[in-house]
Amino acid sequence: MENLWSSEIPYWNEEFIEEQNNEPRKPTITAYQAQSDCAVVIFPGGGYSVRAEHEGKGYAEWFNSIGVTAFVVDYRVAPYKHPAEISDAMRAVKYVRAMADKYGIDKNKIAVMGSSAGGHLAASVSVHYDKDFYQATDNIDRESCRPDATILCYPVIDMYEYRHDGSRANLIGPRPFAGEKDFMSLYKQVTPNTPQTFIWHTSEDEVVPCQNSLMYATALAEAHVPFEAHIYPYGHHGLGLADEVPHTAQWSGALKNWLKLIQFI
Repeated sequence: MENLWSSEIPYWNEEFIEEQNNEPRKPTITAYQAQSDCAVVIFPGGGYSVRAEHEGKGYAEWFNSIGVTAFVVDYRVAPYKHPAEISDAMRAVKYVRAMADKYGIDKNKIAVMGSSAGGHLAASVSVHYDKDFYQATDNIDRESCRPDATILCYPVIDMYEYRHDGSRANLIGPRPFAGEKDFMSLYKQVTPNTPQTFIWHTSEDEVVPCQNSLMYATALAEAHVPFEAHIYPYGHHGLGLADEVPHTAQWSGALKNWLKLIQFI
């Protein structure tokens, strides 16, 4: 585990204390190295209030099993609000690019992955990578934060009808302006330069409706961005690898095949 920021942390607030080992919990990144020239940067879900281990370490260990290096990001959550979270996400992609030689990674084979609110964060950096949310702090910030591929697991995408109330309130407040909702309704922000994407969701999800994934997939199609999407019939929200729902658990095999298709592995 390494600190994500080497010195200055944009939007750091000493009053927002989340303790870890009796110290203020600063953003970190943890490497799970494999013999691979590609990497995935993982943002666990948790409604922008916590970070779910099974959507972080659990995924990283699965990626290691197929020979992919993974990095799990412990990004800031509430009471922090935008743009602290996306700053951490952008920094994480830049960090992995800057450390590519150390880990034997091709700088052009770095994906982002996220589940639920973590999926919103992964999609955020995928559509907003060209925007400046903070001043460069060191040489790591010279790197590009544009992912080469995006993996979204039952993601939060919409801030309107199909929103997840907790994620929206934690990210942009309980009564956001229309412009803030548009900016964070990520299907509205897709362009032809948005990275190729793999998406999965379940139609039974009552916490984050599958319309979130469908709206993002539709936007990708309209922008002519290559994508693969799977909507499975069964399974509650937050399944992770979905081991308890065998049919839905096929998603990880489909992801592996997709990574082969796009020549990541």
